[in-house]
Amino acid sequence: MGEGKSKRPSLALGFALSTLLTLSASAQPGQRVPDDPVAIEIRAQPIAALLPNDPTRVRFGALTFRGGIALTSPYKEFGGVSAIRVAADGARFLAVTDKGRWLRGRIVYEGTRPVGIADAEMAQVLGTDGKPLAARGWFDTESLALDGGTAFLGIERVNRIVRLDIGKQGLLARAEPIATPPGIATLPNNKGLECLDHVPAGMPLAGTLIAISERGLDEAGNIKGFLIGGDNPGEFTVRRIGEFDISDCAVTPAGDLFLLERSFSRLAGVGMRIRRVPLAAIKPGALIDGPALIEADMNHQIDNMEGLSVNRASDGSLLLTLISDDNFSMIQRTLLLQFTLAD
Repeated sequence: MGEGKSKRPSLALGFALSTLLTLSASAQPGQRVPDDPVAIEIRAQPIAALLPNDPTRVRFGALTFRGGIALTSPYKEFGGVSAIRVAADGARFLAVTDKGRWLRGRIVYEGTRPVGIADAEMAQVLGTDGKPLAARGWFDTESLALDGGTAFLGIERVNRIVRLDIGKQGLLARAEPIATPPGIATLPNNKGLECLDHVPAGMPLAGTLIAISERGLDEAGNIKGFLIGGDNPGEFTVRRIGEFDISDCAVTPAGDLFLLERSFSRLAGVGMRIRRVPLAAIKPGALIDGPALIEADMNHQIDNMEGLSVNRASDGSLLLTLISDDNFSMIQRTLLLQFTLAD
């Protein structure tokens, strides 16, 4: 991993010209052709230790710290990354920002340690009319799920989920709203869907879209979740522990759901926790809970951790990739952190 991919200029140029001509031909008079994705530069600074006061420590709870990078870019739209999905190769990724923009690229490694981002590009998420999704106020895109070539985005504030055929249309795919349970429409403003993932075949809940709110609470103070599609749709809840809210989730190849949680206070700053729940425990009416794999605070190299992806590493362990949302703030950072779990 980390080696540059082979370049085929003539084929790439031919594909680009073909795509451009197709888009131009399909546009109606007066209809604006969507902008192509923009190649951007992303700079990376290494994070050698998760705990600066103990730089040789790599074990944190059940997880082993693999490495991390702090990301910056001269491109003004870079930042606010709220969800990420890393491919099975552990390198290629697709992410979304909370301002309705796609980010995709490739994680570069030295050995097993992430050291940079290559082939990065960004594009606006498009609505059904071909205009930016954000233009209609649907910009708070906070969660991302993939089912083969189909992407699902959870949009906070408006409490909607859209589907996009990125397999055929790439980053120029147009979002189509999907039907959702009535309970999603009643989630609190700015506390809506932060977790979204699709359960693949061969696992409990196969074919189901799992959606969990940031802090939409039931009468008992637990966090509302939804099972959409599949054989057994319905609602469930996640036990809320302390001041932690849900910020993302990921279905693992081992048949679990990992819950990424975040806390914040002006006194203590941000906190992070990851819990592990068997998929078999999630069903309509269930109150789910599970052990914490890791818990970290501002003594660690973390920020506003909002994105989580899990895939199988080459050594057979589970590789967790986390990314933070800097809120486009000068005092926050976009961090990409990786851990492994021997399951």
